[in-house]
Order: sequence, then C-alpha cells, then structure tokens
Amino acid sequence: MATLLVMLGSQLSVRSDLPLSSPLPGTGQLAPAAWLPRPSDLDLGGSWRFALWPSAAEAPADPAAFRETEASDIRVPGHWVLQGHGAPAYTNVQYPFPVDPPHPPDGNPTAIYQRTVWIDELPEQARLRFDGIDGAATIWWNDTLLGSTRGSRLPAVFSLDDSLRVGENVLTVRVSQWSAASYLEDQDMWWMPGIFRAVTLQSLPAQAIDDVFVHADYDHESGGGVLRVEVRSDADAVIDVPSLGIAEHPAGVELSLAGIRPWSPDDPVLHELRVRTDRDEVVLKVGFRRVSIDGGSLRVNGTPVRLSGVNRHEHDPDLGRAVPIATARAELELMKRHNINAVRTSHYPPDPRFLELTDELGLFVIDEGDLETHGFELNGWRRNPSDDPMWLPAFLDRVERLVERDKNHPSVIIWSLGNEAGTGRNLAAMSEWIHGRDPSRPVHYEGDRDGAYTDIGSAMYLSSADLDAVGAGSLPPGAKPGSPAGAPERPFLLCEFAHAMGTGPGGLSEYQAAIDGHPRIAGAFVWEWIEHGLRQRLADGSVRLAYGGDFGELVHDGNFVIDGLVSPDREPRPGLADVAAVFSPIGLALDGTELTVTNRYHGRTTEGLEATLAVVDLDTDGVAGDEPPVSQQILIPLLAPGESATVQLPAELSLDSGVPRLLTVSVAQAHATAWAPAGHEIAWVQAELPGSGATSQPGSASSASSAASIAASSAASAEALSGPTTFGVGRFDASGRLTQVGDIPIHDFGLRFWRAPTDNDFGTPWDGDDQRSDAQRWTDAGLDRLQARTTEYSVAGDELVVGTRYGVISSDRGIDSMLRWSRTEAGVLALDVEVAPFGEWHVPWPRIGLGFRLPGEFGDVRWFGLGPGAAYPDTGQGARLGWHSMPIDDLQVPNIRPQENGSRGGLRRLALLASQTALQIDGHGLAFSARPWSDAALEAADHLEDLRPDESTHVHVDFARHGIGTAACGPGVLPQHRLEPARYSYAVTFRAVPAL
Repeated sequence: MATLLVMLGSQLSVRSDLPLSSPLPGTGQLAPAAWLPRPSDLDLGGSWRFALWPSAAEAPADPAAFRETEASDIRVPGHWVLQGHGAPAYTNVQYPFPVDPPHPPDGNPTAIYQRTVWIDELPEQARLRFDGIDGAATIWWNDTLLGSTRGSRLPAVFSLDDSLRVGENVLTVRVSQWSAASYLEDQDMWWMPGIFRAVTLQSLPAQAIDDVFVHADYDHESGGGVLRVEVRSDADAVIDVPSLGIAEHPAGVELSLAGIRPWSPDDPVLHELRVRTDRDEVVLKVGFRRVSIDGGSLRVNGTPVRLSGVNRHEHDPDLGRAVPIATARAELELMKRHNINAVRTSHYPPDPRFLELTDELGLFVIDEGDLETHGFELNGWRRNPSDDPMWLPAFLDRVERLVERDKNHPSVIIWSLGNEAGTGRNLAAMSEWIHGRDPSRPVHYEGDRDGAYTDIGSAMYLSSADLDAVGAGSLPPGAKPGSPAGAPERPFLLCEFAHAMGTGPGGLSEYQAAIDGHPRIAGAFVWEWIEHGLRQRLADGSVRLAYGGDFGELVHDGNFVIDGLVSPDREPRPGLADVAAVFSPIGLALDGTELTVTNRYHGRTTEGLEATLAVVDLDTDGVAGDEPPVSQQILIPLLAPGESATVQLPAELSLDSGVPRLLTVSVAQAHATAWAPAGHEIAWVQAELPGSGATSQPGSASSASSAASIAASSAASAEALSGPTTFGVGRFDASGRLTQVGDIPIHDFGLRFWRAPTDNDFGTPWDGDDQRSDAQRWTDAGLDRLQARTTEYSVAGDELVVGTRYGVISSDRGIDSMLRWSRTEAGVLALDVEVAPFGEWHVPWPRIGLGFRLPGEFGDVRWFGLGPGAAYPDTGQGARLGWHSMPIDDLQVPNIRPQENGSRGGLRRLALLASQTALQIDGHGLAFSARPWSDAALEAADHLEDLRPDESTHVHVDFARHGIGTAACGPGVLPQHRLEPARYSYAVTFRAVPAL
C-alpha cells in the first residue's frame, strides 16, 4: 500500500483537467492536512458570474472562452438548482443515470463560475481552498490551470504561488454534475450540484505551518494526560497552552501532565493550543480523552459509552447543503436540549466548522467518509467500485482527506468508512490506512458484516428483540457466528434505527431497554435528524415543501426524503420529545413514596442538578382539579456515572394519606450552559398513588373468542324504534346515530375502524412473514370499505340500544357492535360499547373508536390526559399526564405528506370548546384527535398545502389504536402494540357544559 500512496501523491501534484470518466481522484492538489483557519483568510463567497449548459461538451473548455459568454449572477456558497438553474432530484438507492461505471451520461449539466479577486500585495505563499464542490470541478486562476477535484464533501487545496498577481485576479471553476465520482456518492439525498461550501484564499509566510496533528491522551486511572503535537513545517515550531502552563514547548516532544480534566460530552473541557513558528501561528482547541475497547465495551476515558445519537444530513429548505454555521449551532443546541449526545455525519464529512461546535458543546461524533455506492445493489452489486482495484486510489484519497482534515477534534471518537457501499478490498484498504495513521480511534462500517476489517459491530434497523439478543450474546436470525453480531469481544451499535418518517417513530422504549441492558451495546442513532423538504414556489405563487417527484424527476423515491425528528425549518416533530424522554441521562423511577435516581451521564456527577416534586389531588375519575400543584424541592444524592440511589419523598406532604394523587418529579440543571438556560429540564417521571384509578383500564379486550357474536338486548320491555328519538339530553336519528347532546349538534356519529395510513403503515416491515404493508393488508381486508347495517334500535327504561353490523363489501366477514346508552344522571349520557369480529380476520385493525363532526366554532380543546404532544400505543414517551389546552389547529402535526397524526392518548376528560358551550367526554384509556378537515381529505392529500378547513371540527374518540412502529424502513409494530381482532368493551360519557 505504501508504494501506491507514493504514486497517488505524485498524481496529485500534476496539474491536469481530469476526464469526467476517470475513476482517479483529483489533480494538482496539495497534500491533505488539518483544517487550520487563520484570521487573515479571505472569504471568496458572495456573488459570482455564472452560466449553465446542458452538457459538458457544450460548455466552454477554458476561462478565455467563458469571458465571451453571457452570464448571470449566482450566490456562493450555494447550489445552482436552488437558484433558478435546473432542478434538484431525489433518489434513495437508485442512480438517476445509467449504471455504466465509470462513465457519466452525455446529458451532464455543466456550469462555469467566475469571480475577480483584488490583491494589493503578493504574499510569500498563497493557497486556494474549497471546502465542498458538489460535482466534478476544474479550477483556473488567471487562466492557469490549477487542477481538478473529486469528492463533493471533501476539501481541495491548491497552491497559487506561480499564478497570483498584484491587482485584479480571476478565479474560474467549471463544475459538471456527473462524473465517475458520482458512482461513489449515492447517499440518499437530493442531487444538488454547485459550490456549496466556503471558498477561501489563504495568504501565508514562506515557512508556513502546513499541518498539525494533536495527540491528547488521557489516563482515567491516574488522572493524567499526555500531549504531543506533530507539526509539518519547514520551520521549527513550539506550542503554548496557557491554561495548562505550557509555553514555548518544542513541537513533537511529548509532555506528561497531571490533574487533567478530560473532555466528555457532559463536560467538554477545551484548552487553547497555539502552534507557532517565527513566521506563522495557528490556534486550535484541544481536549484530552481516550477512546478504547475493553471487554467488548466501547469506552471513552475508561467509562462505557451510551451513544444516544442521531444521523444528520446537512440540509436547509432554501439553501440545501449550504447550511449557515449559525443554523448548525442552533441544531446542536436543540439536540443537547433533547438529551442527544452523539451525531453520525451521514453520509459524508460535515462542514469543518461543525466539528468545532461539537467539540465546544459536547457531542460524540462518528465522522463518516464521503462514500456510498448503494445503487449497485439494485444490479446485484455487479461492478461495485468497493471491490474493483481501478477505484482504489479514489477510495484512499477520500479517507485520507477525511482523517487529515478532522483528526484534531476530541468529539470525533469513531471513523466511519462510508455507508452502504457493499464490501470489498478497497474498503479494507481504507480501514488499514486509518489504523496506520490514527490508531487512537476505532473504525466503523456497517457493511463489514463479517468483521474482517473494522473494530465495531454495526447494523441498521434490527428489531429491539434482535438487538437484545446481540447484547446477550445470542445471535439474531441470519447472523453468522463470526460476524460482529456474534462476536462478544466487539462493541455493537445500531448506526441507524427508529426511522423517524411521518408519524412516529414507535417502539423507542423497547430499543432503549435493550441498549441499557447490555454493556456491549454502545448505543444507537435515530434515522434521522432533519426532514429534507425543499421550499418550492409553484406557478400560482404559492409555496410548499417539496419531496421527490415534485420537480419532475424521471426517477425518484417520493417522500422517503421526508424523515426526521425536526422539520426542514427545524421545528420539532413529536418524536423529538419522545427521544428526549428515552435518551434522558438521568433515570428516574417512582415506587410509592420512594424515588430511585440513576446517573446515566458519561462524564459528570449529579452535582448541579435540582429536583422538584409536584403533587396534585385527583378525583374519583382520576382527574385533577384546577388547583395548582403543591411543589417541593428534593435533594438529589451526589452520584458518579453509573451509580443509583433511592430517595424518600418528603413526609410532610402526607403522600400516604390515601387521597388519590398524581406525583411528578422533574430534574433540571441549576445553572445555564452553552446550550440551555438554568432551569432546563433534563428528566421527569410521573406516578399515581393508590386510589387514583390508574390501574383501572376499562378499555381492555375481553376474554371472549374473536368469533363470538354480541347478544342483542334481552329486555322483555324493549321497544323497537324506527324514527328519530330523544333520550335524556341526546337526540338520535332513525338509524340510532347520535345527532345532538344538549344544544350541541353532532353529525356523522358512529364507530370508526380506519385511519389515514401513516408512512409507517405504508412501509413493508423488515420483521415478519407477510411482506405486505399494514395499509395494504387493511385495504385487502376491506377495512376501508365497511358498510353499516342497523341490527337493533330499541329503548327499555333508561337504556337505549343500537346494534350495527359493519360488513366488508364482497366478503362474509365484518364487525358487530352494540352501543348501550343510559341516563345515569341529569345531563349525562353514558355509553357502553361492545365490538366483536365475525368471519375470518388475519390482520390487525387500525383503530376502534367513535367519530363525529361538530360545527367549526368548536375550535379549541382542553383535556386531562397525556400531552401536550401526541401519544400512540408505542409513542408518547415525552407526553405527560395533566391538563392541556390548545386550539384545534395546534393539535395538527404539519406533516409534509399528510397522514394520521396528533392523537393524544391516556385521555380521561375532554372538552371541545365553542364560545359559549362545550362538549365534555369522560372515560379511561381513551385517545382523541380533532381536525378542521376529514379523514378522507387527510388521506387524499399529497402535501400539507392540499388540506383546506371545511367549516367543521372532525373528532375521533378512540378506545384502542394500532401502534405506529417503524416499518417505513425497519421493523413493524411490536406484538404488544398491535390491535388484533377480538371482542372489546369500553365505556364513555357525554355531556354539554358551559365553556370554561
């Protein structure tokens, strides 16, 4: 390999315009090195001259020809397809061109960028740096060819020593969207060419500091550190670290230091390091830490890590991957506030400034190479570059530029070769190069299924049961004995899980239980952080967030690009609150009047945290009154990472008095941090004391056979009804449907079993024999086309009975129901519901519940239940029990592709409010949703903007719901969260009350 690298370096020193079909890396570049910005750097961003041609053959071949071309202005950094030139395209796996490596298609959009640069005085050295050009680029300075670059998310640096001049200089860049390198960049994202990262002119002295490699080790047993700084320069260099009392220490000479505070995500201690020669100086931030693998456990500073992570693409709805650094900081602060402690930079190295932020704010990073060849899988992996020697220089070039650029960041604890590129000798060579250059960090690559050349076992979208099996040392189905899943001496992580597409993800609690239960499991990374919607202006002037196919692509993968815990504008989706709860670094458990606290932080004690207990009394229905809670501070014991302790709750609150009560314990940070103010909540837990009704769940299934029929009314005095009737405060039509409660009109009242399918409902689950999606199974079973027939409508004393048979068109199966209304007290309508399947059912049901419409003036809700966010059977970990209120509009989750959303579970009391009156609904184990549009409209809409309020409020009160799962890409709904056909019974009450 050494000979090959020498040859590669020779090729890079040659200035040439690399053919677009060449698999080789770029030409004319300086050797890869660390990112070393200086105050004198000149940012060349701004307005550039620009023109675009449909193919490389039609574009001018050199700068002189371009000067005669009519051009417009364009913003750099940026993508030309987001600035009125062409259109973006989205694919997940498939290439948007023929798979004919290494050749790109003839139809190859090619642009030329040009700008002038004024130089007052020639520096001793000058370098031109590109941090990211999406596409294949050739660069000229003053008509002198500098070379070419491949690797869209990697730096390219060129010497200007023989081409810079005093006065006006002209920089010209030709970018072709497609080249041989495109086969290495099939990374499940928008294809958006252009100069999208910074362009910088560096003026340097003759004996500049060319590279720095900081080795800052930490020994957790002694508490000491070792510092060694390698410097590449023609001059002698010294280092200064003022905070450690280090001054003018010779570079390259090792220093042993006592009493070092190590870097960790919980205490990201950084020291300013100055590297100086007589003529040059660079400043870096250094953090001391050690990454190791011990006993099959991934450790940092001797402590096992618990990577509570997300995958992060760089994305902005208006700017694409040209994400401003202020936006990136806001993202990381939002992650920290939601207990996320790790980022996988999927599937390429991030903007170099991003890693300065992860160092500062404290997040672990899996730094991933700019590599994915996933589209070859659709062709049986034939001619996959990963195992073709022709591509070896390109693979090594990409990993070298990754490691050299980012090697000095303490937050980077793992190198990842890339993503979904199959396997082969070129990937093994990349790993070998890393181990030789930087043995201090382990190497990751999910595709190394046999563990042949990486250090960490990895998988995507295992079920929680399979993950638990891996942690326990038993193999999940299909795993090889020698694979990372079957090698207990190797740490294991889920590099992707909990696919956060649309409503969901479901099943987070079960995943976290598997992670917490096994030291070998190093953690998991949610797919993914941000939805990739692009803001699109339509012909009528309206604006929407677009996904695949919205720009007229010939091939695309639809809304599969809309998956994230935050919207494209970085507004949290409901799943983010669930992630915060599940990822919490403080574990809390309430058992009666005892609180158990567990410190799950990696690198800090519980010092600086404060806890509060809030107590509210509950009535016999398990509902709190309007009185504010009684609150009291609780002293948290000082706990080291991994330690637990039990605390007795304050006796003066008389918690054992027998009064039903809801207890809430909240843990917050006492002091402000760089990412959150003082008082920011870290963790919380709730419990109900005995007598609150918390164990009473009348919505459970009965033990009757799923084929058992529901008996009709047996009352001898029952009177059959055939027309509208009044029963207590209720009015019913000729079919027995409720039409009014008090003075509140009710429309379209009846049982509901269907929901507008979610992205996960449309997904094919990875775990199961039936490869149809839930949505397809429901449709095949006819659940979307049930027809009702009234089987009984009678009244006997204080009971009104309505029986209905819901039959499937063209089938002899269906669902029988019996609604028994009673007048339990003045102004209250009580309803007991029974449902039972008949015929053969082999699929779960989407829901069992009531649906109806209210006039649109009922535009607000107040409820006692889980909230404020959504909570389905396998989601809602971030929702807590209490009183919540909001307008109907705010209940909606503004999914870019509309679908079932926003259902609030744990419901005990609901008030649907108009200006003067309210419909109150009470029960246990309920859920509700309310919308300004129908389910049919929700299901028919392709985009959020397709939904229009229809002057009604559409309400669901559900007794049971099918879970959400993650089948959009991964496992389906777990068995315990499926709504299987069976006989069920429920109870609920209705009343009209004055508006609050």
